[in-house]
Amino acid sequence: MANAGPIDEHVASMRRALRGPRGARRDLLAEARDSLLDAAEVYESEGLPRAEAERLAVSDFGTVSEIAPGFQAELAVSQGRRTAGLLFLSVPLTAFLWAVIWRVFPETPRIEQVKPDWFGLLARTVDLIQLGVGVVGGLALLALGRGSRRFRRPALLTRWLGVFVWVQTPLVGAMGLALAAAAQGPVGFTGYLPGLAVALFSYVLSAAQLYHATRCLRCTMAVPALSAADRGPSLSRS
Repeated sequence: MANAGPIDEHVASMRRALRGPRGARRDLLAEARDSLLDAAEVYESEGLPRAEAERLAVSDFGTVSEIAPGFQAELAVSQGRRTAGLLFLSVPLTAFLWAVIWRVFPETPRIEQVKPDWFGLLARTVDLIQLGVGVVGGLALLALGRGSRRFRRPALLTRWLGVFVWVQTPLVGAMGLALAAAAQGPVGFTGYLPGLAVALFSYVLSAAQLYHATRCLRCTMAVPALSAADRGPSLSRS
């Protein structure tokens, strides 16, 4: 950006410093640029050259190190909302689909015989954990949505949401594999296309959950002063 003015250079520096959902980051930067341009126009109307007007607008706006933590906190909340929404919708749906598959799968006496005593307990545990994850997702979505203005440190909730997903998703996956190995049921794939389809759907959703959880962690660790920014005023109008 050799020919960029002070405002464009400042916005570009903020873009490099921020991590978060692309759309939310684009909106925040566009809002910041519009504010800078408005301030520069005021200075320019007072007779200052354009370059000087932009430099003063940037100076009034604040340096990247001063502004980025507040913007990053907003991006972290936005990423947290996306992750919470994914959990709220996908985890109960996955549990429901597996319940349907296990119910309609034509079990044989051979399959019944290979089920260990712990199979039923573990299956119910997996169902309860998945439903609980959906509840956590719903509560987090509420806290990071309408409740974000009352919640003292919403970005910290995003961080813990990322940690939570990284703990529960592999745990539930391991339990599911144990159930599949023990029962040799619909997740065995062979000759049962509905079971294969639901299994692949589950893997895709699990990968998406881990991806979003990783982005939650990246967003909340992108700026060292994030914890202080959490206490600042919200920049989002949503």
